[in-house]
Amino acid sequence: MGTPDLAAVSLAALLREPAFQVVVAVTQPDRPKGRELKRTSSPVKEIALRTELPVLQPEKARDEKFVFELKSFQPDLIVVAAFGQILPKTILDLPRYGCLNVHTSLLPKYRGAAPIQWAIANGETETGVTIMKMDVGMDTGDILAQRATPIRDEDNSQTLHDRLAQLGAELLVQTIPDYVAGKIQPCPQDNSVATLASKIKKEDGHIDWRLPAVTIWNRLRAFTPWPGAFTFQSGVRPSGVSEPATAAPPEGGTPNPARPQLLKILATELVSTPGDPGRILAADKSGIIVGCGEGALRILVLQREGGRRVTAGEFLAGHPLKIGDRLG
Repeated sequence: MGTPDLAAVSLAALLREPAFQVVVAVTQPDRPKGRELKRTSSPVKEIALRTELPVLQPEKARDEKFVFELKSFQPDLIVVAAFGQILPKTILDLPRYGCLNVHTSLLPKYRGAAPIQWAIANGETETGVTIMKMDVGMDTGDILAQRATPIRDEDNSQTLHDRLAQLGAELLVQTIPDYVAGKIQPCPQDNSVATLASKIKKEDGHIDWRLPAVTIWNRLRAFTPWPGAFTFQSGVRPSGVSEPATAAPPEGGTPNPARPQLLKILATELVSTPGDPGRILAADKSGIIVGCGEGALRILVLQREGGRRVTAGEFLAGHPLKIGDRLG
């Protein structure tokens, strides 16, 4: 049971192992995707279709018809990876060996929807995967196996996701035989040290320049590719225009300032230059240095709203910035 690429990697690994017989794939219903909102199959469904594996796509996991269909396959074990719905006890109790979950953190740390992102955002130097026997709680079940991996400076959420997906699939196929044979003693989690990795929201990507530079740098990596890290340049006007690029106000009205321009920040590096948070301290072809709550960041690559990805030097050629200007 799973939906995104993370789950597809585990499904592919199970299908490759002759010791396992995968009888059905369960995934979310096809959803509109892209600018044209074309209904698109999940990565798990794509693999199932290629391998002629039966597919169930319940709108709700609690649906009685779905539970009846799933029961008809008489599964001995259910594997769950990023399915996207909370499973009821009727499903958890259905297979004789229960339900195992592939979770992308070293539980009990980072229970919840976004463990990869928050591990990076919080400056962790290590994370990993956990194979857990599911219970009715959210990521609270007993631990069967874990494997760690370092979080590197060059990692973002996408690169770490891909590495953890492979690590989780490998650990899963190694763990199942010993678990079924009774060779693994499940280990209860220590709830006193549990942390929550809440769902990422778009506004989480808005840079707060009052934070320390290292915190912003971590969050930029954590929120790449989504929702991205972004800031606003106030009072932006097209190059060569000396007056505000807005229509003249009605008689007696107040002029409207040029609207803030959203800037996506795609690559940065830490610098020790002190300065006011959000204030531009330097701007040349080597980068745009912006003050933070502690230290500063040099912006190396960015993207103007509606524009293309460019280096700081390329951006400055068409959008001059002055020392003292602010981002916010």
